[in-house]
Amino acid sequence: MAEHRATLGIDLHLAPTGPGLRRGLTDALREAVRTGRLTPGTRLPSSRSLAADLGIARNTVADAYADLVAEGWLTARQGSGTRVADRAVPRPPARPAAPRRVPGRPRYDLLPGTPDLASFPRAAWLKATRRALAAAPNDAFGYGDPRGRPELRTALADYLARVRGVRADPERLVVCSGFAHGLHLVCAALHARGARTLAVESYGLDIHWDLVERTGLRTVPLPFDDLGTRAQSPGDADAVLLNPAHQFPLGGALVPERRAAAVDWARRTGGLVLEDDYDGEFRYDRQAVGALQDLDPDHVVYLGTASKSLAPGLRLGWMVLPPSLVPEVVAHGGGRSVGVLDQLTLAEFLTSGAYDRHVRAARLRYRRRRDALVEALATRAPDVRVTGIAAGLHAVLRLPPGTEPSVVRAAAWHGLARYRHPAAGGARADALVVGYATPPDHAWASTLEALCRALP
Repeated sequence: MAEHRATLGIDLHLAPTGPGLRRGLTDALREAVRTGRLTPGTRLPSSRSLAADLGIARNTVADAYADLVAEGWLTARQGSGTRVADRAVPRPPARPAAPRRVPGRPRYDLLPGTPDLASFPRAAWLKATRRALAAAPNDAFGYGDPRGRPELRTALADYLARVRGVRADPERLVVCSGFAHGLHLVCAALHARGARTLAVESYGLDIHWDLVERTGLRTVPLPFDDLGTRAQSPGDADAVLLNPAHQFPLGGALVPERRAAAVDWARRTGGLVLEDDYDGEFRYDRQAVGALQDLDPDHVVYLGTASKSLAPGLRLGWMVLPPSLVPEVVAHGGGRSVGVLDQLTLAEFLTSGAYDRHVRAARLRYRRRRDALVEALATRAPDVRVTGIAAGLHAVLRLPPGTEPSVVRAAAWHGLARYRHPAAGGARADALVVGYATPPDHAWASTLEALCRALP
């Protein structure tokens, strides 16, 4: 009987009360319809199935259904089963609608850090998901390795070695749910080791600084000049966080001498360099500079993400760790934070070549947008200069001195969302940071036109 019940029909929670099973069941069903718990059109279990679930005679259920059909609460048609009748019944009071935010929403979004979400490769991703699901071993759906699925760690190790020059052993690679999660895990492990201070780039993101400080580490800004961050002397810091391939948002690459100096500091002091390679695949004028991690894999933690190449909503990231740090990071979380199907899909996406094809298409699209931005500014706003290397998803626009406040007001008037992050504790030039990858293709021309109208 238990096996029979387990394979029948659909589930319905009822608690018949009152004298007699038939009347109690009829009253319970009527009340469920009257209160709106069973909405019009809802299909009810067959009389056989509901009788088995309630442990009562099938005729009792059939009679209760018949009574409610006669009263107009239910309908019964051959082939469509018994359903709640389409009749006016009181509905539960609706929750008040959340206030709309449309008036404050920008018409044109130039916030940096987000790719063109409309270009997410839905069809290719779906194909990869189907192939990954069909090929997945049964044990893939268990708790598994806390570093993440071996299929993804192996695929990532091969890809990172080929494309970014990372020395990536799958045994030292840990999957995480994005850069912020990876940073949190590493900093928590460092704090547990006794570390107290993390040096950060002055032009970094305060949301990352806040995250670091919640792990117990103190953040101190590194000095910078026209060549970028000066990471060679981070004082008494235990580790430094850098964007060596494309410093955010300044837009330059860390010069070779300072890359080497940062690694020399780590070797000399036993410190660590945390390398945020957030958009290393997007260099437009030449081959991208390789990962800093290749200089010393034992003193550099490499952190990467699919947030810029695919979409931040996937929540997929990875870390390549020095061997001694792997068990400590895994103890604080690791790959179990990411769904196994997403891991298997990304592994299939990488090994099939679909990831390479998508990145190359995105690189061409973003390069054309950046070129269009530079060309439009040369014509429409010749006093505004694009600074930084031709890379990534954003550009820094250097403005004529004293014009930034008026440009910000004009940008808001034209409905533009833009980003400005001041340097920590120092003077800065007037500038705007614009994310040219964010608008969808159909909105890029109008967004660029609105930007030009806001500039001096």
